[in-house]
Amino acid sequence: MTKRDYYEILGVGKQANADEIKKAYRQLAIKFHPDKNPGNKEAEDKFKEAAEAYEVLSNEDKRAKYDRFGHQAMGAGGSRGGGGMNMDDIFSQFGDVFGDGNPFESFFGGAQRSRGGKRQRVGTNLRVKVKLTLQEIASGVEKKLKVNKQIACNSCGGSGAKDKASFKTCGTCGGSGQVRKVTQTFLGQMATTGTCPTCNGEGTMVTSNCGNCRGTGRMDGEEVITVNIPAGVADGMQLSMSGRGNAPERGGVSGDLIILIEEIEDPVLKRDGNNIIYDLFLNFADAALGTHVEVPTVSGKVKLKIEPGTQAGKILRLRGKGLPEINSGYHGDQLIQINVWTPKKVTHDEKILLEKIRASENFTPKPDKNDQGFFDRMKEFFN
Repeated sequence: MTKRDYYEILGVGKQANADEIKKAYRQLAIKFHPDKNPGNKEAEDKFKEAAEAYEVLSNEDKRAKYDRFGHQAMGAGGSRGGGGMNMDDIFSQFGDVFGDGNPFESFFGGAQRSRGGKRQRVGTNLRVKVKLTLQEIASGVEKKLKVNKQIACNSCGGSGAKDKASFKTCGTCGGSGQVRKVTQTFLGQMATTGTCPTCNGEGTMVTSNCGNCRGTGRMDGEEVITVNIPAGVADGMQLSMSGRGNAPERGGVSGDLIILIEEIEDPVLKRDGNNIIYDLFLNFADAALGTHVEVPTVSGKVKLKIEPGTQAGKILRLRGKGLPEINSGYHGDQLIQINVWTPKKVTHDEKILLEKIRASENFTPKPDKNDQGFFDRMKEFFN
């Protein structure tokens, strides 16, 4: 089934700013909220669809990748998809769109919540750089990264409490994490539900802190994380691994690990999008008489036939020998630019030989009237 365009789902244009995207999502989330539309599967699907669109378009990195590659790019660590997000995910991730006293809390009983309506903490994201060669980019690669991060305390399991007996139910909210407030308005009494200020939405209080983490529920540590990088990534592209960032204080959901791709410049092969450009230098005799040469590609050396009379500036194409497009079956080409190398110094005998060649009528330049020139030929190959 073809996914709808994220901008179309939210009803905004591609030039929409962050505030416009947030406003559009807020309106749809209120309209299609499952608690407002009980038993309505279509409304629930639209609610999840809007959350999926907002997850991507509200994130600068994901939005840039989506604008460039479309839905196919999301498989590289972008959106998990609306169908893969449950209500707890959506409330936890996007409740801050509405701020304090938001409509989710007012009408539906809680936004940033886990099961039972209690607030769930989210850890901070981590960012790491991964350097890749052209060969690794061409085939995709698995990297093991040693990441220094905040991890859950190994003594209390991330709760921050000394032991189970150190927990007590919050007396303000009775363990629900929510408090109900009745205010008088010109329309009459209005009841709203918000986060409990005593326990910050957790529903419980800790009476005795863990001695190892001093009640924070986390500590400094490191983790070896295996990252599968797909073929075709580019310099500056960012991939995301959900839940592999820093652990939050006293339990909750860890942040994301953001992997920034850094491309190592190859000494002989130059990248131009999905194409690879290689400068091949021939001596005069090989260009005039023809020869066979080996040229490097991202997948190893290949043999190439040079036809007799090959001119400097000619471009040869090796189809499919470039880089793959991410999450696509398309491969770029390798373009080989012919350069005729001229020696700076020649021996006495070589000079005599060259003088004889120069005197030959066959070696008098005869420009081809149909020759478009180097830049036109380059344009032809790229179009």
